Amino acid sequence: MKIVVIGGSGLIGSKTVERLRKMGHDVVAASPNSGVNTVTGEGLADALAGAQVVVDLANSPSFEARPALEFFQTAGRNLHAAEATAGVGHHIALSVVGTDRLQGSGYFRAKLAQENLIKGSTIPYTIVRSTQFFEFMSAIAQSGTVGQALHLSTGYLQPIASDDVAAAMTEVALGPPVNGTIEIAGPERAPLSEFVGRFLKAANDPRKVVADTHALYFGVQLNDQSLVPGDNPRIGATRFDDWLSQTTHQI
Repeated sequence: MKIVVIGGSGLIGSKTVERLRKMGHDVVAASPNSGVNTVTGEGLADALAGAQVVVDLANSPSFEARPALEFFQTAGRNLHAAEATAGVGHHIALSVVGTDRLQGSGYFRAKLAQENLIKGSTIPYTIVRSTQFFEFMSAIAQSGTVGQALHLSTGYLQPIASDDVAAAMTEVALGPPVNGTIEIAGPERAPLSEFVGRFLKAANDPRKVVADTHALYFGVQLNDQSLVPGDNPRIGATRFDDWLSQTTHQI
């Protein structure tokens, strides 16, 4: 089966491409570096010719409201048009758990616009909403840094390993469209401030975490439901401490 992975050179994309290729599928890792640009439309028609499935893992290069919205809308329209021409039977997109609850953020408004474009398209689809990746802990820590202290939300998080996200995307790519949304998350739920504190300890980072109910998460104040999945999400196998022990030497 021919599967096109948009954003195929990124963190999740490269892992998903590798898994699918090992299973014997014809996989195109599409990205601007390989001559496929969803924003300009360059290379899309050739990349999608003969494809049965498209997995969209591309992310906006900016988290600012206007450029993020322009990216997701332009890329989405170009991609859906190319899919319709190519006769693609399943469009899969990676989104974020809690997108509809975080509309105070311009980035999440853009993600919701992306989801709505998918739902309004004629292409059968599956939207996979994921919680935050373990690998994002460093960026989350940096976002709350004030001097040597990190002011971080106490809102709950249920993060997931990127390997488990790739496994889920692979499984969805090989299954039928659900014409709806599924959620994936890690096996453990705890305050965001606690996860980052454990990450810093494993990295021997001396910065102090200040747990702050009112601290913003990329411009939005969280509650305990903002970033966690609803009922019956698909749960990744990797626990946070196990991931830390495997990756501490790389942090």
